[in-house]
Amino acid sequence: MLAKTQEKVQAKQATGWAARGQSGVLSPFKFSRRATGEKDVTFKVLYCGICHSDLHMVKNEWGTSTYPLVPGHEIVGVVTEVGSKVEKFKVGDKVGVGCMVGSCHSCDNCKNDLENYCPKMILTYSAKYYDETTTYGGYSDLMVADEHFVVRIPDNLPLDAGAPLLCAGITVYSPLRYYGLDKPGMHVGVVGLGGLGHVAVKFAKAMGVKVTVISTSPNKKQEAIEHLAADSFLVSRDQDQMQAAQGTMDGIIDTVSAVHPLLPLIGLLKSHGKLVMVGAPERPLELPVFPLLMGRKVVGGSCIGGMKETQEMVDFAAKHNIVADIEVIPIDHVNTAMDRLVKADVRYRFVIDIGNSMKSNN
Repeated sequence: MLAKTQEKVQAKQATGWAARGQSGVLSPFKFSRRATGEKDVTFKVLYCGICHSDLHMVKNEWGTSTYPLVPGHEIVGVVTEVGSKVEKFKVGDKVGVGCMVGSCHSCDNCKNDLENYCPKMILTYSAKYYDETTTYGGYSDLMVADEHFVVRIPDNLPLDAGAPLLCAGITVYSPLRYYGLDKPGMHVGVVGLGGLGHVAVKFAKAMGVKVTVISTSPNKKQEAIEHLAADSFLVSRDQDQMQAAQGTMDGIIDTVSAVHPLLPLIGLLKSHGKLVMVGAPERPLELPVFPLLMGRKVVGGSCIGGMKETQEMVDFAAKHNIVADIEVIPIDHVNTAMDRLVKADVRYRFVIDIGNSMKSNN
């Protein structure tokens, strides 16, 4: 009883912005974070990216949301307190938390640094933690997390533009590495030039890969080639362009979350080519098998990355000056940002300036 009472006394009061129901409208919300445990890192949140999955979750479009829901899993800030057994971090360190805050640590996936595929993986928000409390995300002024799920942010990586790497970055970095699409001189296609796609182009270029952006929007060509240094650009609805590029790519990273045809993309692959899905369309896609047989082609998937690989990705980004292209907003513009995200009206990632815009709420 005494321990529980002490815990309650030490619980940290936090302020966030939460959705209360399926309207998805966010408004200020007071709640408690747990006291800093012996393996915990507590940090002041300075920035949090807005991921497309935040939009799905606040509106319960995947049917898994629990309210009140504080979104946000691209969270960065500065450590204010560490537990007595924390080894990797100290007060003042720049850190981040991505999509997960817990896993079982004993299954094969966890033992192989693939906590992201652990059957008991705990999501950063709208999930149940070990003590049955609800997890709350980074649209808040304060974060407490087990040090195992905290990433060190290198000094030369800006916190605001670095925040989206914790989801968007690892989501594209991991499949490039795992599927062997990171070898200099290879030719990789990136489908969709949004929050994920633009970061995929940057990582692939840094790996020495030839990159073709594949998009339904011809007006993105100049941006892709001049700003992001893509080598070429294909309009996916232009049959002549697609036909001319048949059989030229070693792999494709498909970031599109809308329902779209796979057949034209499979056609772009060389024999033994790999089409890797990282977007999550809400309805099943049609998969034509015959073109896979006639070239030993593979359709695969990938979901974020383990903690070791996430740290590796952040360090790689810092070394190669890779950051997301962002639009920074104050917290009270978050609902407008969500509306604009529905219309894909952002280039390419919204990041909330928590540190400056939530001061008045503390």
